[in-house]
Amino acid sequence: MKIKARKIVALLGIVSASLALSACHNINSTNPSTTPNNVAEQSNQTTTLNIQYSKLANLNFTSGKQAIIELNSNNATLNPNDWQGPKINFQNLDPFNRTSGSNTAFLSKLNVDALSSMRTIQYVKPSGWHINIPGKEIYNRGHLIAYSLSKGINKKGIYSPNSQAGDQNNPRNLFTQTAFANKALQTIFEDKVRMALIHNKKVIYQATPIFRGSELMARGIHLQAISTDRSLNFNVYIFNVQPGYSFNYQTGKATVDKNMYVLFNNQKINSFDTTNYHRHDRYFHGHQLIRKIAHSKIYTFCKNKVNTIFHSNQ
Repeated sequence: MKIKARKIVALLGIVSASLALSACHNINSTNPSTTPNNVAEQSNQTTTLNIQYSKLANLNFTSGKQAIIELNSNNATLNPNDWQGPKINFQNLDPFNRTSGSNTAFLSKLNVDALSSMRTIQYVKPSGWHINIPGKEIYNRGHLIAYSLSKGINKKGIYSPNSQAGDQNNPRNLFTQTAFANKALQTIFEDKVRMALIHNKKVIYQATPIFRGSELMARGIHLQAISTDRSLNFNVYIFNVQPGYSFNYQTGKATVDKNMYVLFNNQKINSFDTTNYHRHDRYFHGHQLIRKIAHSKIYTFCKNKVNTIFHSNQ
């Protein structure tokens, strides 16, 4: 009887310990996309984001590394239940005339693929802007929310079903971005959003340029998105860098730097020819299937978790 009693006590101890560990796991495991229950929680989330942006602003890119960093285990901190679209919340420019706020888009299939024929010449000069040297595309007017994802939405962020154009020449939606960060990297995630919308998902997509101090050129851009069914979910930071160049981020001026390499498509490169980039099928020329395959090669840092929405046709 004493032996049985000891066994029962030991078993109860194991069960109690297991329950305690389980309870600790549940307390510490939080869902990044849950809704704040009160104003205090919302304030805490804002404070956390401000701290995160401050840390991102102080990051320096290391030559030879990848220019994309996953944040929060690649999980968005957006709440899918907040979808209100279609519309875009554009933030006002800051005292340095920069787009340093978070533009948040609430998108549906209605907003996909604004007509390219309705695009006009861009004339806005965002902070840190410099004219490209003939034959060398270094600078782009980077959209926080892509033109192709904003069909029917005007500069005030209001959707009109009668409009076939996307947002353009909007000072509140443009920043000085390198051609590489824009055309080679940000398009990866814009395509993920686009494919989700094509599959009739509702998506919240947020873009935030990250500036250090009073610098006029962003150090990078924070992108995150989530669909209402959570099938789309990412949270990344893209360094605003260009292979073969270094930048004075205070002014935006570029300088040739032969020691500036970026890990891209499994190779360390120190040049980026946007002409050849668009010409070859190995990059995003033409068919969406080719675009997805190219992206899967470039996005080498991601985990081996395949989203069937984006890869079902590969």
